[in-house]
Amino acid sequence: MTQTEIPEDHPRYASLVTRHRIEAGVEKGITSKQGLIAQGRGEAFDYLLGERTLPSADRAARAAAATLLAADRPVISVNGNVAALAPAETVELADAVDADLEVNLFNHTDERVRRIADHLREHGADAVKGLAADGEIPGLSHARGTVDADGIEAADVVVVPLEDGDRAEALDAMGKTEIVVDLNPGSRSPRTADVPIVDNLVRAVPNVTAHARDLADASPAELREALDAFDAAEALTAAEAAIRSGAFDRGAADAA
Repeated sequence: MTQTEIPEDHPRYASLVTRHRIEAGVEKGITSKQGLIAQGRGEAFDYLLGERTLPSADRAARAAAATLLAADRPVISVNGNVAALAPAETVELADAVDADLEVNLFNHTDERVRRIADHLREHGADAVKGLAADGEIPGLSHARGTVDADGIEAADVVVVPLEDGDRAEALDAMGKTEIVVDLNPGSRSPRTADVPIVDNLVRAVPNVTAHARDLADASPAELREALDAFDAAEALTAAEAAIRSGAFDRGAADAA
């Protein structure tokens, strides 16, 4: 069964569609096979969240939008799963907040970077960084430590969806403001982030974009107010509470 053959009234429609997107990403050479495992792990957490955006995650998305709009040099990091799951949505977010897109991979090859960059351009991106590889994130010995000097290395705010915990910590050590999208509130990445969004990428990215459009004409003071209203620790606690209650208690998830 292909993505187009999945009936929209299927109770697992959204989940099956995302699985097919990851499979297609592997076939296209933009997603690594390890990305299949990562997708399954995230899907398990999403099921326990009730496969919905919690109010705490929505507040985080608004804080993320305010952070990006107030940034001087925002960059959105893109790996193979992000490119497969939400390419057009990621490009749309970059346009909404005037951010650069940069491909950054753990299982790095120049060919994969080119394919992901081309894939993003097919979905509307004008320019994609990641091939210059003339900068670095200190303290990382693997390929994700290699970045563009005028991209992630120079950024003040970095969106790091589906992130490796060690790179999140290394970016934090560089003084970067980090926005992390991760379905596991207990992992290092969201616990390191200034703005952790515990939500499914396919919901979180469009949600941040919607908030960015709502805040597009906000003054610096109003952006600061939106950010100050957000409590990262509270967001993580709410997400953990929702996961511990499980998808079997929808009322608890709605209250988080």
